[in-house]
Amino acid sequence: MRRTRRTSPVLRAIFARILTLTAALFIAPMLSAQTPPEDAPQAQAPSPDVHPIAIVPLDSKNPDQAAKVTGALEVSRGAAIIVGSGSITSGDKTTQVELPSRGTLRVCASTTVKLSADASVQAPDVPGLMMAMDHGAIEASFATGRNSDFLLTPDFRILIGGPGAVDMKVRLGQHGDTCVDNAGVNAPYVLVTSVFDGGAYRVQPGQRVMFQHGSLHEVVDQEKEPCGCPPPVPAQGNEFPLGISEGLAPLPAAAPGVPKPGEAQPAPIPPLVYNAAEHAPTPVPDQPAAAPPANPPAAKKKPGFFSSVGKFFRRIFGAE
Repeated sequence: MRRTRRTSPVLRAIFARILTLTAALFIAPMLSAQTPPEDAPQAQAPSPDVHPIAIVPLDSKNPDQAAKVTGALEVSRGAAIIVGSGSITSGDKTTQVELPSRGTLRVCASTTVKLSADASVQAPDVPGLMMAMDHGAIEASFATGRNSDFLLTPDFRILIGGPGAVDMKVRLGQHGDTCVDNAGVNAPYVLVTSVFDGGAYRVQPGQRVMFQHGSLHEVVDQEKEPCGCPPPVPAQGNEFPLGISEGLAPLPAAAPGVPKPGEAQPAPIPPLVYNAAEHAPTPVPDQPAAAPPANPPAAKKKPGFFSSVGKFFRRIFGAE
């Protein structure tokens, strides 16, 4: 019986720290000719010979809530254009990233994704895209080509092979739990390999898989929970969302009436005031108690048996 080997939390933390460096070194020699020096000024429009790998919209009205983009990029028309490699960090909402000539990548809230491309591939071929993330979730909807794409996590290396149409969702949970959803009619070839333990697992088209504890040996091959972005949090002002959905929303407050020209202004209604002293009960004057009768009549006593016998003999002998 083969024993299951779990990734140490310390190793996962170390790997998450060096994930940025790993992503950069993966194709660093191929990007050196395209990445400008750090002190070079940013251009305001992309060069004609530069093929960007991602375009991230910037919210100028709410800069504090907009996505943060760093790396080799250019800024033009309210968008950050990643031309070589870069990092995208979403705020409190999902960021819609455009992948030119390919599709879209949705970076879920509070998620950081690092992007880089194979600079050795010349046009018109589409270079392979490498994505790296250590937390959060993403939703990818783009076309694949002859060059494979990769997604690197602290525990896995996910290969996305073409040709095909990617409709994949990936979410990283606690303790290394990794959810992969390879949906779509023309789903690509998706192969998950372990960084620490070795081995591989192919996610079939239309299959949703949960790799528990970052292991290929603890697999839920029919995961029920979704793998993509979590649903938006409802507004805190409504304490009864079910009641509103059932038509129990409070009525809007009526606007105060405005008198028409020439119409008399209605008299103001006096405020309702309650004074307890005005509504106190009136005391009733004390009434003199009725005097008892001076000589109450004595109660008539009923004669007893012996008294009746004595009265009978007195009548016989004439004593009465």
